[in-house]
Amino acid sequence: MRILHIMAGKGNGGAELYSTDVMLSLHEAGVDQCVVMREAAPRSPELQAAGLRMAPEILRGPFRPWQALQLRRLISREQPDIIHCWMRRAASLVPASAGAGAAVIGWFGDYEELPHFAHCTQFVGVTKDLVQHMLDNGVPAGRAAYIPTFPSVKDLPPLNRAELDTPAGARVLLTLSRLHATKGLDTLIQSLASLPECYLWLAGDGPERQNLETLATRLGVAARVKFLGWRTDRGALLRAADICVLPSRYEPFGTVILDAWSMHTPLVACASDGPRAYVRDRENGMIVPADDQAALAGAIRAVLDDDELRRGIAARGYAEYSAGFTRAAVTRQWLDYYKGLMAGRQTQAILRAG
Repeated sequence: MRILHIMAGKGNGGAELYSTDVMLSLHEAGVDQCVVMREAAPRSPELQAAGLRMAPEILRGPFRPWQALQLRRLISREQPDIIHCWMRRAASLVPASAGAGAAVIGWFGDYEELPHFAHCTQFVGVTKDLVQHMLDNGVPAGRAAYIPTFPSVKDLPPLNRAELDTPAGARVLLTLSRLHATKGLDTLIQSLASLPECYLWLAGDGPERQNLETLATRLGVAARVKFLGWRTDRGALLRAADICVLPSRYEPFGTVILDAWSMHTPLVACASDGPRAYVRDRENGMIVPADDQAALAGAIRAVLDDDELRRGIAARGYAEYSAGFTRAAVTRQWLDYYKGLMAGRQTQAILRAG
């Protein structure tokens, strides 16, 4: 089995993290892989150090026609059985001829428009709702599959709160998120006014940082809001936090759900698409309407003040993670899916030859 992965993203994000973790897991399983990824991608050196073949030169050129030409040449050299396109930017580079020699997978981590995936022969979504989105837009049922993500956090000892200028006795709320308007972080900062004993750790970076800092200052909570930037010690942060909060007003899935579940950290989320599909209120988390600072503060207060509730949602979240979202379980799904595609193409070739 030879797989060519294409991840053309330009920065940090959930898709970039997850795709790299999948590649590393497949490498451990002995799968032959070549990876098209930008040299500046944060985890590109990790893949190279692990021994995967890297082809960063494909994305060096500034023009997409040039990149597409280089990709055609790489496909001709590699002769992959499967071309795995991680999101639309990657899928849009793949030539129409690629499907003649390989299965071309378009991976959906969001509600993308199907024309960007015109040259894909197969489609995978990280939620069942994304698969339904594909079917509703014309993808044949036999070509759309659901394979979930898995968390990439490492189980580390709790971070010493003093390192982040946070009192030992404070209640810590943690977000793991890009600082983007869709993530609802402004609502969470607004809720701090009614949660005076809480500190907020914002682990991530993005275009909204200045606006969020200004908001925290205007509301008088700036001393309790810590902007941590992009972090690689999310497990240590989750272990040190009292609650993980996912306040997104738009979230197709939200791997942060799995991050929190896997670390036994109670989760409070807003009811965007992903959390609404996976989080059951007062069972494996708390879920409230998006953009409702009072409801969000109320759910956080309920978890902080009720030890039984807090322990219960953490335990049930961990049980749900263990049942279907572990790295080993999801990697097995990918391997089975790839093998199924190869078997199907071999059968088609035999029928054509006959």
